[in-house]
Amino acid sequence: MGNNKVQMNKNSKIYVAGHKGLVGSAIWKTLQLKGYTNLIGKRSDELNLMDPVAVDNFFAEEKPEYVFLAAAKVGGIIANNTYRGQFIYENLMIQNNVVHNAYKHHVKKLLFLGSTCIYPREAPQPMPEDCLLTSPLEYTNEPYAIAKIAGIKMCESYNIQYHTNFLSVMPTNLYGPNDNFDLEKSHVLPALMRKIYLGKCIEENNWEAIRNDFKQRPAGGINGDAAESDVIKLLAKYGVVVQKGSTDKVTVEIWGSGKPLREFLWSEELADACVYIVENVNFEDVAGQDKKEIRNTHINIGTGKEISIKDLAFLIKEKIGFNGDLIFNTAKPDGTLRKLTDVTKLHSLGWHHKIEIEEGIEKMYRWYTGR
Repeated sequence: MGNNKVQMNKNSKIYVAGHKGLVGSAIWKTLQLKGYTNLIGKRSDELNLMDPVAVDNFFAEEKPEYVFLAAAKVGGIIANNTYRGQFIYENLMIQNNVVHNAYKHHVKKLLFLGSTCIYPREAPQPMPEDCLLTSPLEYTNEPYAIAKIAGIKMCESYNIQYHTNFLSVMPTNLYGPNDNFDLEKSHVLPALMRKIYLGKCIEENNWEAIRNDFKQRPAGGINGDAAESDVIKLLAKYGVVVQKGSTDKVTVEIWGSGKPLREFLWSEELADACVYIVENVNFEDVAGQDKKEIRNTHINIGTGKEISIKDLAFLIKEKIGFNGDLIFNTAKPDGTLRKLTDVTKLHSLGWHHKIEIEEGIEKMYRWYTGR
């Protein structure tokens, strides 16, 4: 491909796009722990990545040598299905601007982060990189998936035409510090953790903890100063319901049957994998032997292990110590029944995960509650 082998050094100028988010903050922390000292991050109010002129000016002024593209509009099944226009437009704009300017301003290596929702709804399980674009996508997140597929193809195409060294990684479901615990828009694991935690607080009549939670993460116009009745009403809307009786009982409703299987990776381990790949892997290492048709150069990042949503919910319930019932609402959609990554390529490149889901949930709960 004509790519030169490039190696980051500890004072290389590294731009982490999305450095305040779940993934970007973990990459930032990992780089710091590894001794990288010249990191650049800009909040969205400082640099609008959807503005091509602003992004061009930023690259011209800062001249980063390496880029981790972790900025994206993300959300769970409801958000993906509701804000379809925003998900495709905002993600395309962000990645078009960053990838193009990385090429224009001679960035040595870029890592583009996508998601395993790029794979077809009926993909073989586990999902190898080569099943990309082989059949239709899951409808609920199709706009987001198409944006991410475009990002992979943009990186591949720039590498082929311009001899850039742009890599793409597709993480599985992530969880960890700085996750989004929004009651409407968060992913399944943090959503379950927050609901079950608040359910436990109601069981224990621990209004100080509930108020502290809403003070940090207001929801539906409710903050830490709201009346108890308003908090109870809001939580009922999101499935945390107080069943009145001789003794009040709390139930937590979960969308779907609980049968879908999901794979979860601790976000700081994704960060470790991302930094490892930028340190050790070049485009030519994943481009394959057929130079006429270079496809599917992206790398899955996951554990290769899965757990049902039902088992996940009961595991969180056990770790938190919630005594109420979990109610599975089968009238709500399940989404894809299985989404397991094939991590053969990742393992062949020399990286393996270490943190299993039980340990990860304990770490996440300690982080969430500040313990």
